[in-house]
Amino acid sequence: MTAASKVRIGTCSWAEKSLLASGEFYPKGVTTADERLRYYASNFDTVEVDSTYYAIPAAHTVELWAQRTPTGFTFHIKVYGALTGHGIDPRTLPRPLRELVPLADRYRHSIRITDPAPLHAIAAAFTASLKPLRDSGKLGLLVFQYPPWFWYKAANLEQILTCQELMGELPLAVEFRHGSWLSEQHCRQVLAFLRQHRICYVTADEPQYGTQATIPFLPAVTTDTAYLRLHGRNTENWLKKGAESSARYDYLYNGEELNSFAMVARELSARARLVYVMFNNCRAGHAVKNALELARLV
Repeated sequence: MTAASKVRIGTCSWAEKSLLASGEFYPKGVTTADERLRYYASNFDTVEVDSTYYAIPAAHTVELWAQRTPTGFTFHIKVYGALTGHGIDPRTLPRPLRELVPLADRYRHSIRITDPAPLHAIAAAFTASLKPLRDSGKLGLLVFQYPPWFWYKAANLEQILTCQELMGELPLAVEFRHGSWLSEQHCRQVLAFLRQHRICYVTADEPQYGTQATIPFLPAVTTDTAYLRLHGRNTENWLKKGAESSARYDYLYNGEELNSFAMVARELSARARLVYVMFNNCRAGHAVKNALELARLV
């Protein structure tokens, strides 16, 4: 297997609103959910599902994902926000799970769930929803993107192991968003911890400010799979309060930057069975454009 054949490239959404509005990728006439996913899968062999961060998907929806993609296609799943310590809208929970939430919280717009009982039930429902992808051999990694306030400390290392336990045998990938994890003081220990527990480290690219508000671009391999998650480098909007989420990802990588990523992917392929390069700069078609460009380079 050549280095290029070990590198798989895709995006972190195939139906982001500004992508659909831009007309940059889908041909005229490709307008339905069925047509869009089939067309995406004719250009790429992997995708990361972003919508699963906001709600547990219906099993029928996941079954359709499996049906609409060819053999060998891989779906990576961004884990539901309740399981990564984010605030969630309780109305996104199926009714049986919502009833496990204290009554006073059920009608709030955002809550953080910390009680182990509902978290275990949510994890069970979440993993069960992915069965069609497991059965079809199309399930890749479960991406745990922890919040910026999840910094390095012993209790949070234990929390990662708790998440791994909740997912059973399904493979985890972990993305940190606070620089303490990859600081000179902690980086070696953190990567060793992930290797010990067979958890995939996510190499993220994001804006840099010379602080720990973001993490540095530090390519590394902790399992037989390497995973790059490229957010863009929009320094103006990334930390801007009140900025729309899509505005943070409004960045188109240039040729020099893509050549650098191609070099990193080839280097990682010497140490990993597979390398996934996933573009999350999904604003207005930037991700699909950059992904197609990188595929040509690799």
